[in-house]
Amino acid sequence: MDTSVIIAAAGSSTRMNGIDKQLSEINGISVIGRTMLAFEKCESVFDIVVVSREESIPLFRKISECLNISKQITFVTGGKTRQESVLSGLKAISKETKFIAVHDGARPLVSSQKIEKVIADARIFGGATLGVPVKDTVKTVNGGLIVDTPDRSTLYSIQTPQVFRRSVYFDGVNFAVSHNLDFSDDCQLVEAIGIKVALTKGDYSNIKITTPEDIAVAEALLKLYEKEEQK
Repeated sequence: MDTSVIIAAAGSSTRMNGIDKQLSEINGISVIGRTMLAFEKCESVFDIVVVSREESIPLFRKISECLNISKQITFVTGGKTRQESVLSGLKAISKETKFIAVHDGARPLVSSQKIEKVIADARIFGGATLGVPVKDTVKTVNGGLIVDTPDRSTLYSIQTPQVFRRSVYFDGVNFAVSHNLDFSDDCQLVEAIGIKVALTKGDYSNIKITTPEDIAVAEALLKLYEKEEQK
């Protein structure tokens, strides 16, 4: 066990029609609960830090207790931006950890196998992230007009967790803070200091819960998994 996980779950859920997406249930288990369980099952994970809104901490802690999360788990209050929230979580990780994984709390279907794979790749390259090839043709648009069509074979949709060697991640954080930079993606932190991040092939099922429709999609995916397991 050499990895600390920061689960970013302090978002405002503005596109969920007033519903806290972290508390929305997918087949009887909350989004944040499923996310915590995914890392609970990983042998490489030593401790978990959940970053949330202050008012959500008591309920999130209760959820972790009801799910019998046995790993060391800490709950901290997030900031105004994603980067500020992750930095809050960074202060609470184990001092012994060698790798830092950052994951969106709203990605509850990430598999433990993929988590272990991206951690393994980070051990080799210093940094790695899950991602999948884009399925659609992507256009660059300026002023309402298409100006370019990037080569789709080189484009990937980046997911989480994103995992980094502790020293690499702290160097990236220090650079961002000293230059007053605020990134929405953790890979950008280390890319900014010239570090190449490895791409670990993820699953299309590792969706991010953003709108109410995503809950229905997640439930359908879980039912599909259950059918596959029964075969």
